[in-house]
Amino acid sequence: MMYLLALLSMGLVTHASGACERAILQEATAAYVSAQTSGQPSLIPFTPNATYYENDVALSPTSNSSVLTQRLKIDISRSLHDTVSCTTFTELTAASNPHPYVIHTRMLLSSPGTSILSIQSVVTDPGDWVFNATGHLYYNSLEDWSPIPSTQQVSRTVIQAAADAYLDSWGNGSVPVPYGTPCARLEGGAYTDSKNLKVANTCRMPEFPKPFWAGNRRYVVDEVVGAVGVFNDFPFIDKTRPDGTPSSNLVRVEGGMIRYVHELTVCATKNCGR
Repeated sequence: MMYLLALLSMGLVTHASGACERAILQEATAAYVSAQTSGQPSLIPFTPNATYYENDVALSPTSNSSVLTQRLKIDISRSLHDTVSCTTFTELTAASNPHPYVIHTRMLLSSPGTSILSIQSVVTDPGDWVFNATGHLYYNSLEDWSPIPSTQQVSRTVIQAAADAYLDSWGNGSVPVPYGTPCARLEGGAYTDSKNLKVANTCRMPEFPKPFWAGNRRYVVDEVVGAVGVFNDFPFIDKTRPDGTPSSNLVRVEGGMIRYVHELTVCATKNCGR
């Protein structure tokens, strides 16, 4: 936050529409993680008319029902920074918290990234789809999310297309998906490469009964990390939400091929599934 304020005071922040400096976005995600760790939403530089959503429900970030007002012990956090769309994506794993959570958060910032226009979070806890924060922490810690060397980075178009193909294949099994070998999916707390063999593609998804469309997609693309965070609706899995329940997918792409997928899905009906 101090870096961001220093830039403002020195007049070094440009106001190019639709673009944000990576360092400023990193300050924003750091402020978000600090706010969630301390349970102090005031640490986040909201605009006066900012919006805040948890599981597609509009809330005040300072209300008692907001997870932001809880002090969470966070075991792992990962963030993506999209300098083109001025958005960020953060994954929080709070397995050792008295009440465990795994959270995906998308933030939309005003250009040049000095304040928050909107926060949208998929907040999962016991009772959500295959929730197991301990498993999420363990398998997450085995993965390598190091920055992609600049000479090996692929375009944001390639990264987003890989994630779209993956989601499209849920409703149409004939869609070609650029799965890598190896590829592993962390779904709630369940891991498709549970033996950590790292030798096979275990990410392939079955086709769901038609009609099926994982719509309402919102993206955060980070070429440096080689990843995209996608917020989307997940129909079918919860009978009480035929149009879809809040869901998110964090997809790592290496050399144009999918290496990791982290999925969170909210259950309106406890322990939903078909």
